[in-house]
Amino acid sequence: MGQIDKRLAELGINLPEAAKPLANYVPWVRTGNLVFISGQGPIEGGKVLYPGTLGKDVSLEDGAKSARLCAINVLAQIKDAVGGDLDKVKRVVKLLGFVNATADFKDHPKVINGASDLMVEVFGDKGRHARSAVASPSLPMGISTEVEAIVEVE
Repeated sequence: MGQIDKRLAELGINLPEAAKPLANYVPWVRTGNLVFISGQGPIEGGKVLYPGTLGKDVSLEDGAKSARLCAINVLAQIKDAVGGDLDKVKRVVKLLGFVNATADFKDHPKVINGASDLMVEVFGDKGRHARSAVASPSLPMGISTEVEAIVEVE
């Protein structure tokens, strides 16, 4: 068991199997030392958690939990991309977080902190990253958040 797997166990996180794509795309692409992870939703056991719209029917707290679950699913894709060894991650380079939000919602960064905080909890300083947190008037399957990533690996 590698260091990152031990850290996940300490945090009580069991990574799911990497999700299969829902349309005509691949879940990740590796080019050189970079892995690009397609957008991941807050899905657990095949079920959407925290569905809805921030500023309407999803609380800020649940939005952050949703983004954290997205990040767990991002980690599952990264693990798949590196052949199961998360210790090969050199740096989380960038996260892009989408928030299904009303036009007057203003706390997108606080929502996506759910994903960003997890990356730092798991990888320490290697988990600190550039980031965008943007609004969307809707997201696939009614999900409240979606997170994609760019990661540098060995």
